[in-house]
Amino acid sequence: MSEQKKQIGGLFKTKRQEMNLSLKEVENATSIRMLYLKAIEEGNVDRLLSKVYIFGFIRQYATFLGLDGDKIIKQNPKAFDSNVQKQEFDYGIGTLEVRNSQSSSAKLFPNAIWIVVGIIALIGAWFFARAVGLF
Repeated sequence: MSEQKKQIGGLFKTKRQEMNLSLKEVENATSIRMLYLKAIEEGNVDRLLSKVYIFGFIRQYATFLGLDGDKIIKQNPKAFDSNVQKQEFDYGIGTLEVRNSQSSSAKLFPNAIWIVVGIIALIGAWFFARAVGLF
C-alpha cells in the first residue's frame, strides 16, 4: 500500500471525524457503501473497485466532506491505480433461453375463465331483466 493512499485516506478520515460523523451516516448521505468508504480511508480501495469507481467515490466523498476531490485526484493521479482483476463471464446456451415461456399460457387460462364467467353473468342478467319485465 502506497504512502499516498494512506495520506489521502487519513485526510478523509480526519475530516469525517472532525465533523463528528460515523461511516454509517456518510454512507446514508452519499449512498457509497460503508465497505468502500472504509477502504478509501484505509487506502486499499484499489483492490475492490476499478479506477472509474474509485475516482467517482473519492470525488463524491470529498465533496460531502467539503474537500476538493478533483484537486486530490489531480495531485495524486497514480495513487489509486486499480489492481482489480477482470472477471470472466460465462455466456452459455442457457442465457439464450426464453424465460417464462410457459407462464404466458398459464396466465391465459385464468383470464379465459373470467371472460366466460362475465359472459354468463351478462346473459343471466338479461334473462332476469326479461323475466321481471324490464325488456
